Amino acid sequence: MSPLDRLRARVAEHPSNTWAREAGWEPLIVGTANARILILSQAPGRLAQASGIAFDDPSGRLLRTWMGVTDEEFWNPDLVAVLPMDAYFPGKGSSGDKPPRRDFAPRWHPLFLEQFAAVRLTIVIGGYAQRRYLGSADVTANVRAAESFLPMFPIVHPSPLARGWRSRNPWFIEEKVPHLRRLVGDALGRPQATVKTTSTSTGLSSGSTGTPTAERA
Repeated sequence: MSPLDRLRARVAEHPSNTWAREAGWEPLIVGTANARILILSQAPGRLAQASGIAFDDPSGRLLRTWMGVTDEEFWNPDLVAVLPMDAYFPGKGSSGDKPPRRDFAPRWHPLFLEQFAAVRLTIVIGGYAQRRYLGSADVTANVRAAESFLPMFPIVHPSPLARGWRSRNPWFIEEKVPHLRRLVGDALGRPQATVKTTSTSTGLSSGSTGTPTAERA
């Protein structure tokens, strides 16, 4: 069993997660020590938790389009790691899913981040992850200034609930998605090609580690 497998087992067996274990849920934390891209996200959605596969839902399909990766690439744990702010679906709230539990990331993230030493690009999705890792939950400001955070790259959540934000901010698809795709290609060691985006409504640095440090976490 690898160190990451042991960590996932510790998460599953922790008393704070008894409720999830009794529901038959596995913690949706993905990746091996070889992963080149790390996704810091909110928490699994209902569909992903039910399938046991991270981002196995409409949000994940859009995210893969933005990244310019195939399903096979995205779900290859030697390429892409996923570390959410909570490893379990938190339940439904009045307007979307409930927030991730506040104590999950402080307890577990530093331990996992130590294992993702090969990461070259970290994609920081949504306000909860951006508050923790970028110091601000202002998604619009963070995404506008995405290049200033490299090798971390903040993006809006690909949830259908954020469709309005994407409509009000067409520059995200026009400017940030092409850059994200180039960064993903670099992290995966691909030869670069011209990137084109065709819709503003749906969306389509090598050398240094892209993993946040435990101290910053």
